[in-house]
Amino acid sequence: MKQSRSGVTENISVSMPSELVSELRSRTGRRGLSGYVTEAVRHQLAMDGLAEIVASHEEEHGALTEREIEAARRELFADENTERGAA
Repeated sequence: MKQSRSGVTENISVSMPSELVSELRSRTGRRGLSGYVTEAVRHQLAMDGLAEIVASHEEEHGALTEREIEAARRELFADENTERGAA
């Protein structure tokens, strides 16, 4: 393990389809690959956590209504919508 700006890191090995790796390297270069993959994994973990929260809520209270979904969407993406509207 080694120390980085974001804390201790660990080298791992991940297998991916060659065409995906090629596209990834063309977008990030060799040095940006780890950062890109790290952010993608962070995003996926956040989405997994959100799905768990929704599943738990629905198990206890039943399916979310369209109104509840829209309210959550407004709260979650308010900054993005504000920025788009200002542009």
